[in-house]
Amino acid sequence: MKYTIEAIENAKAGMKWSDIGVQWTLAQAYLYSKDAGNELPNFAEVIWDEDIETILADCRRLGVKEFTISSTFSSLIETIAKFEDLGCTLDGIVRVKERCTHFGSDEHALIPAFKMTVKEA
Repeated sequence: MKYTIEAIENAKAGMKWSDIGVQWTLAQAYLYSKDAGNELPNFAEVIWDEDIETILADCRRLGVKEFTISSTFSSLIETIAKFEDLGCTLDGIVRVKERCTHFGSDEHALIPAFKMTVKEA
């Protein structure tokens, strides 16, 4: 991983995300990429619009300057537009590793993802 989020790395079993101090969707993106072997946190699930401001605040606070979005949920274009409105840029499409390997293989398939860069506030 290009970025290490110490609060997640130092979390203890049974802690809640509110105890850890990292927005849970960002934390899941971090853990996804750690499992898959990706360089950047990858959002593979729905990102709720009401969470975007907190996600970006945590990215800036934790030094995460880039992330990817491989989720294909139906309102993704609106979500990306909101990220841009709040200080991100869409930097094209990249390939990231899926979290799980396919049965009988040790390799992670590559899937398309949008690359986003977080600008300073």
